Amino acid sequence: MNGLSWRAWPIRRWLTIMPPFLWLALFLLLPFLLVLKISFADLRFGIPPYTPLAELQEQTLTLALSLRGYALLFSDSLYIATYLNSVKMAAITTLCCMLIGYPMAYYIARSEPSLRNLLLLGVILPFWTSLLLRVYAWVGILRNDGLLNNFLLWLGVIDVPLEIYRTDLAVYIGLVYAYLPFFVLPLYANLVKFDLRLLEAAYDLGARPWKAFLTITVPLSMPGVIAGAMLVFIPTVGEYVIPEMLGGANTLMMGRVMWTEFFNNADWPMAAAVTCVMVLMLLVPLVLFQYNQARQLNDTRGVGHDAS
Repeated sequence: MNGLSWRAWPIRRWLTIMPPFLWLALFLLLPFLLVLKISFADLRFGIPPYTPLAELQEQTLTLALSLRGYALLFSDSLYIATYLNSVKMAAITTLCCMLIGYPMAYYIARSEPSLRNLLLLGVILPFWTSLLLRVYAWVGILRNDGLLNNFLLWLGVIDVPLEIYRTDLAVYIGLVYAYLPFFVLPLYANLVKFDLRLLEAAYDLGARPWKAFLTITVPLSMPGVIAGAMLVFIPTVGEYVIPEMLGGANTLMMGRVMWTEFFNNADWPMAAAVTCVMVLMLLVPLVLFQYNQARQLNDTRGVGHDAS
């Protein structure tokens, strides 16, 4: 490669990676900075319903940062309970998706190509319908006079309708149903590339099928499991539609709290503080995880280089 090509390479690289970075900065970083600014404002009656952070009056620049939202957030037990309950429901939903989605992804990856395409279509098919309509369909299934209770009463399994609608159980059902494809698809993408010769070698060495599965398949599929778990856990923490339509008044989740503060109470600084703390609560563990993964990868490369 000549000198001109070496000089042009950094420019081509930056031209390639800049569009997605600009997209993230415009539609992710900039809105978050606006919300962060509002979180340090104070509540007022007017438009907008919050005070400015800086004002210029009589050639004097006044900077006012209000910590009212953050102070109330960490002192009010309601907000603390809401955070903990949101994390708990997201964790349980992720665990349920793992227990249900792993066998599904494994079966799809090991199926014949013709059947595999039909099974993948079945996983993707719900995305062709609005989430709002799909969740509303669960309302008709789970309510006291809904399809599920009428079917169980007709079979004689129960004598009185089951109280599922407007409970946490209904929210879990809706969350698992809505986010299960987000776990299955990345895990399937990992399992379908799996080298089956590794299992054949394990069988030749005397390993039983379950032993080969636990020691070979599961460890090698962990990147897909982690990616799917993140795709389920992160949006579930801030979910609003499903808890609002299927949950009861005691179902505390951050999405409902943010909606209440923004639209019902018109307390934008408080809602912005809730949003910022939730983003940081999700972002910090992800950054630490990515840092740990990168360090382990570098250590592995260093060991391989030393061995060579």
